Amino acid sequence: MSEISIIGAGGFTGKELLSLLSRHPKYKAVHVTSDKLAGKSLSEVFPDLVSPKDLVFKKHEDEVPKGSLVVLAVPNDASLELTPKFLDKGHKVIDLSGVYRLHNQEKFETNYKLKHTSFSLTDKAVFGIPEIFRDKLKGADFVSNPGCFSTSVILSLYFLGNLRKQIKPRIVADCKSGISGAGGRTEDSGYSFNSVYENFRAYKILSHQHEPEIQEYCFAGSGLPEPEILFVPHLLPVYRGILSTIYLEAESENLPLLETLIENTKSEPFIRIRKSPEEIDLAKVSGTNYLDISLKQRGKNITMVAALDNLMKGAASQALQNINLMLGEPESLGLLH
Repeated sequence: MSEISIIGAGGFTGKELLSLLSRHPKYKAVHVTSDKLAGKSLSEVFPDLVSPKDLVFKKHEDEVPKGSLVVLAVPNDASLELTPKFLDKGHKVIDLSGVYRLHNQEKFETNYKLKHTSFSLTDKAVFGIPEIFRDKLKGADFVSNPGCFSTSVILSLYFLGNLRKQIKPRIVADCKSGISGAGGRTEDSGYSFNSVYENFRAYKILSHQHEPEIQEYCFAGSGLPEPEILFVPHLLPVYRGILSTIYLEAESENLPLLETLIENTKSEPFIRIRKSPEEIDLAKVSGTNYLDISLKQRGKNITMVAALDNLMKGAASQALQNINLMLGEPESLGLLH
């Protein structure tokens, strides 16, 4: 059994990953940390988890078992401090923060409001979307897991393949997220139950940190320059799930868009192309590693709709998909039921 250490296991994503690992035939969680929960057992904190109940939360600074793969599910500033230390000690690392995703330091520091102190490591990190970077992820030592909004938009555009050359380079992404994907971890007033119940609002308008991430990767492998991205997230009064509506303008009418999506995803175990975007909803992807995509074209206007579970394909299960590749196991192991 390969051993997994989860730094920041007391959060939403940490719990989801622990649940996935408890059913995985090849991995086991051997070390979990949370500075706030240190000294408490998993059974105290997460009584609904089947296993491993005997684990006790340690502090972030405590020694990690030698040879274990380290998953960082901590805020950006903590990841900036901890990632270099784990890499220096020879651990394989998968980082769920946004610290090592962007290859433009100025964009990172502007969007994350954080001074980058180990930017050179970004070139060593593999961006963790398996459907795009599968070959690089196999056996990788350091993976930067993508954002949840970013995954939904980047992959939707990626699977248009060469038709991206027929798309004008101005993309509007109108995305809706449950509170677990919108920063609700801090439970400040904007994400409390009273604020989201029977309510709906936009937030971080034209200033969300996933916007430059979408911009950098959405035309990956096409040879095209980065497009202009207008990204606006909205907060849904639900716990989990992301639904992204993407507006594109084509150079010509009647492109074989749906046929292209179907052809380009026929070997992808976690991408489902629906016949109509009206078929896509959050309930169909909740608790899964699936990304559902569809679209319609009218004249030169294209509307794509995509949905995923932000805690799964947007975080924990995509991380497990990456771990499988990093450790040489079948990519879908522990993710298909």
